[in-house]
Amino acid sequence: MSPEPPQPKPKRKDERIAELEAQLAETRTQADQYLTQLKYAKADLDNIQKQSQRRIEEANDRNNARILAQLTTLADELALVANNTGDKGVKMIHTKLLKLLESEGVAPIEAVGKPFDPYCHEAVLETETDTCPPGTVAEEIRKGYNYKDKVLRAAMVKVAKAPSKKEEKDYDREQA
Repeated sequence: MSPEPPQPKPKRKDERIAELEAQLAETRTQADQYLTQLKYAKADLDNIQKQSQRRIEEANDRNNARILAQLTTLADELALVANNTGDKGVKMIHTKLLKLLESEGVAPIEAVGKPFDPYCHEAVLETETDTCPPGTVAEEIRKGYNYKDKVLRAAMVKVAKAPSKKEEKDYDREQA
């Protein structure tokens, strides 16, 4: 008869199972840590991509605004030529340029009759008038434009002020 193979001691088997279970638990913990790190790295990468895209868009907007500001000046000059010469060709080009500016998001700033706003109006003169309340824009000297809710170029305006009373003028002259 052949001798039976020696059986490992049961105590030894239990120790080996406990050792393997400990290694498995340690490996699972390490895998969880790696997964957490991977999630953080992915979130960081997503944030960097979004930030880079936002910076690219801001740079494009700044460059577009610079070019569009130059085109608004050209549009004003074409309007002057069209109004002074009555040339229909120049007027047509001016109209097309205004449509192009509008399609790119450039909008004129409405100034006349509105309260003076230093963010979108540039006051160059004060004028005494009864037709407008004091502190409102009485006349627009140069048109202003907005681009994407930001002022591209402020409107040059005359601001209304209350007419001085004749009595005050006469009193000032008597005192002099």
